[in-house]
Amino acid sequence: MPQKSVTPPSAQVTAAEISRIVGVTRATVSNWRRRHADFPAPSGGTESSPLYDLGAVQQWLRSRGHTSAASPEEDLRTTLRLLGAGVDAARFFPLLAGAARLPEQESGQLLELPDDRLATAANNFLAARTTSETRSVKYETEDAGVIRALLACVRGPGAQAALDVLAERDLDESAASGTYRTPRGLADLMAGLLPDTVTRVLDPACGSGTLLAAARRRGARELYGQDIRALQAQRASVALQLDEPASAAGAEEVVIAAGDSLRADAFPGLTVDAVLCNPPFGDRDWGHDELAYDPRWAYGVPSRFESELAWVQHALAHVEPGGYVVMLLPPALAFRTSARRIRAELVRSRAVRAVVSLPARVAYPLHIALHIWILQRPDPGAAERTSVLFIDGDGEGSVGTVTRSGSPGSAAFDWAGLAERVLTPWKAYRDQPDGFTDESGLARAVPVVDLLDDVVDLTPGRQVRTAAADVDPAALVGRITALHGQLGSQLDELATLSGAAKWETASTSMREWRTATVADLTRGGALAVVRSAALGSGRDSKSGGVVTEETGYQPVLTAHDVLAGSAPSGATGDAHPDISQTVAEGDVLLRAVSSPSSTGLMTRVADESDAGALLGSALHLLRPDPARLDPWFLAGFLGAADNITAASTGTTMVQVNPARLRVPLMPLAEQRHYGDAFRRAYQLRVAAHRTAALAAEAANAVTAGLTVGALLPPMSGDQHQSG
Repeated sequence: MPQKSVTPPSAQVTAAEISRIVGVTRATVSNWRRRHADFPAPSGGTESSPLYDLGAVQQWLRSRGHTSAASPEEDLRTTLRLLGAGVDAARFFPLLAGAARLPEQESGQLLELPDDRLATAANNFLAARTTSETRSVKYETEDAGVIRALLACVRGPGAQAALDVLAERDLDESAASGTYRTPRGLADLMAGLLPDTVTRVLDPACGSGTLLAAARRRGARELYGQDIRALQAQRASVALQLDEPASAAGAEEVVIAAGDSLRADAFPGLTVDAVLCNPPFGDRDWGHDELAYDPRWAYGVPSRFESELAWVQHALAHVEPGGYVVMLLPPALAFRTSARRIRAELVRSRAVRAVVSLPARVAYPLHIALHIWILQRPDPGAAERTSVLFIDGDGEGSVGTVTRSGSPGSAAFDWAGLAERVLTPWKAYRDQPDGFTDESGLARAVPVVDLLDDVVDLTPGRQVRTAAADVDPAALVGRITALHGQLGSQLDELATLSGAAKWETASTSMREWRTATVADLTRGGALAVVRSAALGSGRDSKSGGVVTEETGYQPVLTAHDVLAGSAPSGATGDAHPDISQTVAEGDVLLRAVSSPSSTGLMTRVADESDAGALLGSALHLLRPDPARLDPWFLAGFLGAADNITAASTGTTMVQVNPARLRVPLMPLAEQRHYGDAFRRAYQLRVAAHRTAALAAEAANAVTAGLTVGALLPPMSGDQHQSG
């Protein structure tokens, strides 16, 4: 008896995803649910967060004449989900590699074909490019939706964007795996640390191939990579194919293998000119027991908790004598007690050439400032190296800040500035290590004998720290004088703000108002809750909340910025999951989490300088109708302590429900009077914060100058006379 075919279950989507597909707000989707009886019923999820059958939703949207307004990436993501949870997205990698080279006219003609002919054309296209990767691939008519979306994505945002969408379903570049994507700017910096003569490069944890692509741009002709996840290895291979036209020289050989580099090295016996690597961090299952007697551990057997030192020694074993290893490593490796013995041996053998500290937030994990280790395999015939260079890339004057550029709200990390800060001293030291002159606060060559103490601390910040001899007394006096001048100006501003108005009592008794909740105002159309906070979500790898290869990170207005009254300072990883939502002038931002003892600001009205910034994950975004609500009036009453307490749940850390907050009902003209007063109170608080920060900086500079002997205490009148 023939078996009945089983139709795989359709994918499920949230209301937020439906809104992105159609290009409407979530409120519109909620209205559809309430007003249209034929809107698909939830097929899963919970009452507060329902899930809907994607196929049924798309059919309903088509019946209503709604066409997709999603980005090409979102369309590709959606069509992949329609194939079901078990779809192998890597099946489309070979097609992507070929489609990236199609002339625009030819790809446009393919898009016009009906589904059955499009699938046939894709198969014919692969047959003409027969490789080991394409022989087993065959597309069916049901794949036409993905093929069509793939071609559109390649024509729009590009082949790399399409590759990222295809790979994201099965890859989790997050803290759970300890594996993170290397931003392009950082990859170029790491490749720039290698000599120009390097032609053969290996990355034993190649991920998406970013470091190998950077090596190719530097002139490498032979590229070798390995990754423990087969899909990552496939992704890296395709990414390098896509990147190839950008390289004038090209590569003579590209070999990417899948497998565990430490347990099952795909390149035994291979030695190259250099290794570039961003290895997994904190992996306790790296093979400590079975690899205890491995010959690669020339500097000592790494402990179970020091997987990074296993990767360092694996890399050194794969380079020629004199060959370079450049690795991105966690800062704790530079001082952890459990790693001291191997650190000492690496330093004693002259394998460590330099350690560079980076600013925080330039690469995942965002909360720590990573280090770049530059190592060189000892060459018995070379001159003995007597020092190690330390570069503080995150020191005073560092470029580790967001800089505004381009369109409103856009930002790019200053990779060029960081590269200059790091590469200039490194190249000077590499060319003439014995003649290198230390640069105060930036770079210092430390004798090997000074490092081999009981700690063997290789932290750049500690080794580069300005010594008393490096302090210029005249420059320090000038800095202190400038700080005192700024402090005086800030105190004048503070005095002006504190005396800006004459306050009057309302009456002999407290004034009482009729009030409405935010929920009431939203239903009445006076206010829109544009986005509610995604609590506990500091990163969203699926919707783009990742460090981008091109820019490193984007500016985000965070809950801390609201608390401190500071400019947008967050990274993309701090953004709301719906990172398409930007802040507009006049929006009211409300912190979603507080504490009973908190005295910081709870609300803020976005101004012109905030416009275009991404919304932080722990913020509610409310957009008042300016014809009915004054934003500062709204922010002032929403942030009142009693109001926050009444609308919050929790004890140690309370979560604020904006719908329950109450606002007085009064005419717009009267609202504006209150709004002006609230705005002045906000400005006073921000000025006080800035004044305190300047006072602390000035006091610290004076204290440092006195303690290192660069300053003498000012003498009183009596002391002058006695002198």
